[in-house]
Order: sequence, then C-alpha cells, then structure tokens
Amino acid sequence: MMGLGNLNAIVFTITTWALPIIFAVTLHEAAHGYVALRFGDDTALRAGRISLNPLNHIDPMGTIVLPLLLLASRTGFLFGYAKPVPVNFGRLRPPRLGMVLVALAGPGTNVLLAIVSALLAYGLFLVPEAGYLWARANLQNSILINIVLCVFNLLPLPPLDGGRVAVGVLPNVLARPLARLEPYGMMILISLFLLSYVLVRLGSGINLLGWLIGVPSSWLYRFVMVITGHTG
Repeated sequence: MMGLGNLNAIVFTITTWALPIIFAVTLHEAAHGYVALRFGDDTALRAGRISLNPLNHIDPMGTIVLPLLLLASRTGFLFGYAKPVPVNFGRLRPPRLGMVLVALAGPGTNVLLAIVSALLAYGLFLVPEAGYLWARANLQNSILINIVLCVFNLLPLPPLDGGRVAVGVLPNVLARPLARLEPYGMMILISLFLLSYVLVRLGSGINLLGWLIGVPSSWLYRFVMVITGHTG
C-alpha cells in the first residue's frame, strides 16, 4: 500500500513537470499561429489555435503521458509533442521569410519563457515556506524544458521548426529534397531516439542525443543564466 509520503512525492513530481510542459507547449504553438496571422495566413486563427487555452494545443498522449512515462522510466531523455498548428505556407507573404519566422516563433518563445522563469527565481523569497520548494522546482523545470524544447525543435528535419527554417533559407536544389522528408520526419526522429538509447545501454560511449540536443542545450542554458545574472 502506498504511503502518504510516496503519494506526496508523486504529486510533487508530476505537477512540477506537467505544469511547465503545458505552459511551454501552449505558448510555443500559439506563437506559430500568431506570427502566421501577421504574415497573412489566418488558418490557425480560424481553427482556434491562436489561444492561451492549453486544451486547444495539447495532445494528451504526446504532451502529457509520453513525457511522464519517459520521466518515470529514467531513460535519460524527454520527448513529447503537441497538436501541430495548421499553417498554409502558400498564403504567407513573403512566402520564404514568412515560413522562416513562423517556424522560429515557437523556439523563440521557449527561449523567452526560459529567461522569464530565470528572472522569476529572484522573487522566490516572497513565496511562503510551504510552497517554496514546489515553486522553485517549477521554475527550474521550466528553464530546462523550454531550453530542450527550443533546441529539439531546431533540429533541421521537417516537420520540426528547424526543418522549416532550413527549407526556407536553403536554395531550391537542397530545400526540395529536404521538404520531401517531412512525411517521414517523426519516424526518423523516433528511430534516432531508440538508436541513441540502445547505444548508451550497450556502453558504446556514443550518445547521439547528448551530442545533438544535450550540448547545444548546455550552451543555451549558460546563455540564459548569464543574461539573467545567475552566474554566481
């Protein structure tokens, strides 16, 4: 039978990870739709996706269940996804610049949220003692989640934001073959995650995710800490 202490620990862990994930994903997706609207495409607006209501963006399995299962399994990495914001890239004006800025809006929002979370940490002394550890954990996890979400989404593979950016800035001879990978993008990513996990478990010393996501995430984390004054 589960003790009260164990139950409290589970609730603490779930809430201090789930809440930052929900905020990070909601604002990330809403930013895509908002910038698309500014460049002439109201598809996301008509679909109700330029919204701060998490229910409009969250995919129950990809946003909540999958990240929590990975966290509980201690695989060493987090992965999740939300419902993609519908964008008609053909309606953006100018098309290429619009595609690039719509794609960058999500990761850019995550960087901003990481910075805001780091700044809010200066106000933790105002939180009552009973809620201090919970509030601190939420802010710490918010910084980490937003940084990893930013870096992950900037991988240059469609349908990730980095893939959209690459398609928008590369010459057509390179952009078209990359764009054709989009239907297989998620399969490639999942295969990459599984391969990285197997290589680590086999003791190969090769950590693909550590190189692709961990290293740039560490750089971005240091940048956020420096510009918010957390360098002591």
